Amino acid sequence: MHWQWLRWDDLRLDDLYDALALRCRVFILEQGPFQDPDGVDRHCWHLLGRDDAGVLQAYLRVVDPGLQYEEPSIGRVISSPERRGSGLGRLLVGEGVARCETAWPGRGIRISAQARLQRFYADFGFEAVGEPYLEDGIPHLEMLRRPVGD
Repeated sequence: MHWQWLRWDDLRLDDLYDALALRCRVFILEQGPFQDPDGVDRHCWHLLGRDDAGVLQAYLRVVDPGLQYEEPSIGRVISSPERRGSGLGRLLVGEGVARCETAWPGRGIRISAQARLQRFYADFGFEAVGEPYLEDGIPHLEMLRRPVGD
């Protein structure tokens, strides 16, 4: 997988198109309608994972600290449907966590995770905080990965 870690202003039009197309395919066509472009993308790092042919296979964004939460926040985590079950999701989240630790050393990371993925994120050190809630009709949990050493 070839990773790109880009700010909004550094995304090429093709990067943006590919990311929004994959997000639409997964979050809207599979999971139901919601407003995906939410105005937050402009304040994020974007992690794109492309295969050897240059096709986008994985994506996540990291929202800057202080915008949604005090900590940086990983979200919009997706891998292409064709690659599910291949371990790509684990590679993607591991890469996202590593990028956060480099960009904001000593900071925790907070996520709004689909409740069904609680164990998946727990493997990366995320712990549920608070009670489950509905987001776009899907049960979610707020989860926190405490800073390394805490």
